[in-house]
Amino acid sequence: MILHVLDALAELTVDRVVVVVGRSANEVTKAVQAEAPAGLTTEFVEQPEARGTGDAVAVALTGLVDSDLDDGDVVILPGDTPLVRPATLAHLVSEHRDVDAAASLLTARLADPFGYSRVLRSKDGRVARIVDDGDASPDELDVDEVATQIYCFRHSVIAPALRRLSPDNTMGEYYLTDTVEVLHDAGYRVISVLVGDPMEAAGVNDRAQLAAAEAELRARINDRWMRRGVTMWDSEATYLDCSVELAPDVTLLPGVVLEGRTTVGSGSVIGPDVHLVDCDVGEGARIAQSSGERAVVEDHARVGPFSVLEAGTRLAAGERVGPFFGRG
Repeated sequence: MILHVLDALAELTVDRVVVVVGRSANEVTKAVQAEAPAGLTTEFVEQPEARGTGDAVAVALTGLVDSDLDDGDVVILPGDTPLVRPATLAHLVSEHRDVDAAASLLTARLADPFGYSRVLRSKDGRVARIVDDGDASPDELDVDEVATQIYCFRHSVIAPALRRLSPDNTMGEYYLTDTVEVLHDAGYRVISVLVGDPMEAAGVNDRAQLAAAEAELRARINDRWMRRGVTMWDSEATYLDCSVELAPDVTLLPGVVLEGRTTVGSGSVIGPDVHLVDCDVGEGARIAQSSGERAVVEDHARVGPFSVLEAGTRLAAGERVGPFFGRG
């Protein structure tokens, strides 16, 4: 999920990215380093003990010790929000700078805000504080504007605000959300920026939320490829990794799953019921009811039905493989 967040940041102008890691730090670091967008300067800092989001940000700031950053801004995102769009982050930063805010938070309005932190305002309508769902009063629970855990802070104010935090809450943790009240009470300007699509800020805390996020990502990926000239007979039954590359005029039939660095050339027809992982398919090829991994299918080759392309397989241009052909 964190790679989707990094992909969003990679489309913006950022000086440095710091990733806070905790449990399984080495494994996470290696995985992110291997797949992170090219050109994005990424550093890793470890949070030895999980003491809350405020503590995590304090740890992250150790990776931003640089006098050149004092006059800049810090954007904070949780690693479990894979649906956030680059344009939304750019809009948050733009609004933050337009009004010279000390802190700006991305918010959403939900018909059912259960489980989310509520945004509370002062009598003059300004953002005053954020209250966790578990600490909110009945009246506060009626508020439908929720905080998304995505923020933009003026770099010079965030560290002093973090030092004012207290773990006096139901979880006994240092909440990043409490910096909003600290800055408001100190007279700083804090604003909210409402996200148009609440799904962008959806977090992933269980398998049900993971499935919902995956469905949304799949719909976005499929929509993007169809707008680029790819035909899908049934987009809801087509599964593409974000790393897959398709040429215009590719046709995908129902039940297609393309993973990893799979590429498909123009005019090829894939499906039904095909699963390819890290495969290269040339132009005008036809693959039906088959699977393959780390295989190469050259131009106008034909595979299937009921074929398995083992790792290292290479089909020459025009070659046919399957139970009804000479090879297979």
